Amino acid sequence: MDPFETERLIVRQFTMEDADDLFLFNSSEPVMRYIRPTKNREESDAFLVENLNLYLDGFPYGRMFVAEKSTGKFVGTFSILYLDGDADYHIGYALMHEYWGKGYASELVKIGTIKFFERTNHEALFAITQPINKASEAVLLKNRFSLKGPFELNNETLNLFFLTRSLFNAERS
Repeated sequence: MDPFETERLIVRQFTMEDADDLFLFNSSEPVMRYIRPTKNREESDAFLVENLNLYLDGFPYGRMFVAEKSTGKFVGTFSILYLDGDADYHIGYALMHEYWGKGYASELVKIGTIKFFERTNHEALFAITQPINKASEAVLLKNRFSLKGPFELNNETLNLFFLTRSLFNAERS
């Protein structure tokens, strides 16, 4: 996925030099609460290598490193990844606890959605949340995503949200 910027953030590909930041992220219970089980250092390093392998020239998907423009500090991650079946690709975002409540998630979803529709021909972009993650749902609804309904993934019931290209284009005109 190609790097991009928002008003306050820089979104770029991970490098091996980001291993310490990614480990702090992956080992944080509050951050991982609605995402996946926490990871130890070895698991986190393997996860980093797995993500680096997604970076192919011209491939518009992957998990990205997010930093504050003003400080250069690691804020969290942003991703567009394959989901499943008819819900082809989903947008994802997660922030380190100290960056919650600053509007960064909405900023990432807004610009990330624009980049997705500009760089692909897909007719819809999806997002998933755990039903109890009301803060993430609010971010998606603020960015014009609609709740499609329950979605089963890995024996877990999640909420599936979507935004169509036609609605995206209509609201940009």
